[in-house]
Amino acid sequence: MSIPELISQAKALAGDAVARAGEYSGALMTARQYVLDNYGQTGLIAAYVTIGVLAVFIVSRLVMMTFAAVKWMVLPSIVLAFLASLVLPIGFGQALPVTVAFCSLVLLFKG
Repeated sequence: MSIPELISQAKALAGDAVARAGEYSGALMTARQYVLDNYGQTGLIAAYVTIGVLAVFIVSRLVMMTFAAVKWMVLPSIVLAFLASLVLPIGFGQALPVTVAFCSLVLLFKG
């Protein structure tokens, strides 16, 4: 692909993203107005607090999963691949996919 084609595709994707954001913005404003009309300012504040708590909960779970993946998959697989490259006649790059698969299974069964 040439550079002008890539630029035109990027512009088209950006236009689609702006159109989608406008759709979601309209839906959010409609939901905000519905809550405000039916439950008043107190209900709107409660909805904001609820959404904020859910967002914090989801982000905290994602962070915990990321740390678990680093702790139980990334670091052990790198160490195991390094040890395998020292002991066995294979290189680090050849041992790493095997150790990542093994540590992924450990993480999967660990829960």
